[in-house]
Amino acid sequence: MKKFIAYIMVLLIAVTALSAADVAVAALRGPTAMGMVYMMNESEKGSVNGNNYTFQLEGAADAVVPLVVKGDVDIAAIPGNLSSVLYARTNGEVEVVAINTLGVLYIVENGNSVNSVEDLRGRTIYSAGKGATPEYALQYVLSSSGLEVGKDVFIEWKSEHAECVAALNADPDGVAMLPQPFATTAMMSNPDIRIALDLNDIWEENVGSVLITGVTIARRDWADENPEALRAFLESYKDSVDYTSADPDGAAALIGKYGIVPEKVAASALPYCQVTLITGEEMKEALSEYLGILFAQNPQSVGGALPGEDFYYTGE
Repeated sequence: MKKFIAYIMVLLIAVTALSAADVAVAALRGPTAMGMVYMMNESEKGSVNGNNYTFQLEGAADAVVPLVVKGDVDIAAIPGNLSSVLYARTNGEVEVVAINTLGVLYIVENGNSVNSVEDLRGRTIYSAGKGATPEYALQYVLSSSGLEVGKDVFIEWKSEHAECVAALNADPDGVAMLPQPFATTAMMSNPDIRIALDLNDIWEENVGSVLITGVTIARRDWADENPEALRAFLESYKDSVDYTSADPDGAAALIGKYGIVPEKVAASALPYCQVTLITGEEMKEALSEYLGILFAQNPQSVGGALPGEDFYYTGE
């Protein structure tokens, strides 16, 4: 009898393993991947909620795009506006399933003279991200606060965030716009650098909606063929994000383990990284409004046109 029960248990385990869906996931090193670390860690032990995962972390969005286009990954965590660009580029073959990161942009200064957007008048802001979300977000916040770029305030564009940090350290009156975790890294390297303004709060005050950094997309053909696997992914994703919020020290250790950012940086930066998971109609409403603002500034920032209704996966 015992042998029979053992045989049945082995058979059940084998059937479960055979029925588990294989899911390939890509994410960028930084805040957009931080909410996945618990799920990444659990996946090393076996299937998670019926899915077998492989995770691929990349340093730049340009490395993730071809993985999605060629079908090498099923799910990807990418910048918010890039999801719309990919939708246009692939003729609607991707859909957004969640918002994973809200605004991570901060105005930091080498000193203590900036306490409002108005205090930026006459100043030069060092920033990277020209032609991408940081530029459009900064331009919108400045203009909505009555400051004209090139007249009232100036922006000196750098190719990398590290260059902004170097410029900030070299300029006693320096001001920079940095995303997390670069803002935290800058403060750790120089105790005189502090967060002066939270662009996310200013955006919400001026716009009335959230500033979005990262979203999670799925290839439409994969999602249509694997609806249960997608639902299971989102359930596990929520558990992973909840863990990041409930145990930031444990999450920081995992973030360091997977090489997203060093554990010490993650421990300090996590409270400012706005890791979240927003799905369904709430996701659709927030993201469509955000993309509409970017489109009004520069249509090419979202792929030349706003995505259709089928872009938003609401689980219905």
